[in-house]
Amino acid sequence: MTSCFARFVAIDWSGAKGSRHKGIAVALCEGGDAVPQLVAAPDGVWSRQAVADWLVGTARDAPALFGFDFSFAPPFVARGGYLPGNVVPQDGPAFWAYVDAICDDLDLGAASLLEVAHRRHFYFGKADGVKATFMHNRACEAHYNAGGGGKPSTVYDAIGAAQVAKASFAGMRLLHHVRPHVPVWPFDPIPVAGSLVVEIYTSIAARAAGRPKRRTKMRDLVALNDALVTLGSRPHAGVMPDDHGADAIVTAAWMRRAALQPDLWAPPALTPQIARTEGWTFGVN
Repeated sequence: MTSCFARFVAIDWSGAKGSRHKGIAVALCEGGDAVPQLVAAPDGVWSRQAVADWLVGTARDAPALFGFDFSFAPPFVARGGYLPGNVVPQDGPAFWAYVDAICDDLDLGAASLLEVAHRRHFYFGKADGVKATFMHNRACEAHYNAGGGGKPSTVYDAIGAAQVAKASFAGMRLLHHVRPHVPVWPFDPIPVAGSLVVEIYTSIAARAAGRPKRRTKMRDLVALNDALVTLGSRPHAGVMPDDHGADAIVTAAWMRRAALQPDLWAPPALTPQIARTEGWTFGVN
């Protein structure tokens, strides 16, 4: 399979409150074996809105595959709805529009959805009851776990500043803003030409790069470059980036290779209903 993409971009995302986020890192690589490079934020530290604006502009320059490490939708199939008991849209893109409409948080944030608008669906601590009753997963996550990939986080777990819940709902606001310009797989089909946004899981990239399970973080240049070389990339020649930057760099290199694998674009368990409601993490097969 020949990739229709000229560039591969991995974004390590953040749902933290505020207008600038040190937890966001953007790495870009061209085809071939060039090492991915971190993209500097326009004002020194990325905002979510700046990522959205940069993505739309970059997508116009050359066909690019953009990967974000947040859940593109809450579980739907197993529960019969995103937020059972509440009247909300029944497909991914319409739900993104809903999230964007009810959240006025700074910089595409979505903390108010968890903390106020739909508080009862999220687990913040023992006062909410038994945690296990909140830990619902999407079909993709259940499939990944059953295959030995590990137990992924759920968007209903709201404990801690860095958990996936706020990041995912903030990400849904971003998807609503960029989708008029760039399609989002698998909610939209793969374009014959042009750019595309996919959901990624940085641990999948790290495992493909030879990192052992539960030790996917790279703390030094030796580990980072071993991972890059395993993925067919030239080594990183600069100073060691932080965790977010290292994850983005390795994931961009993995995306360049993974995009050439036809089976990753057609997972057997990905049904039309799942594609329309929950989406799928690129790389889970």
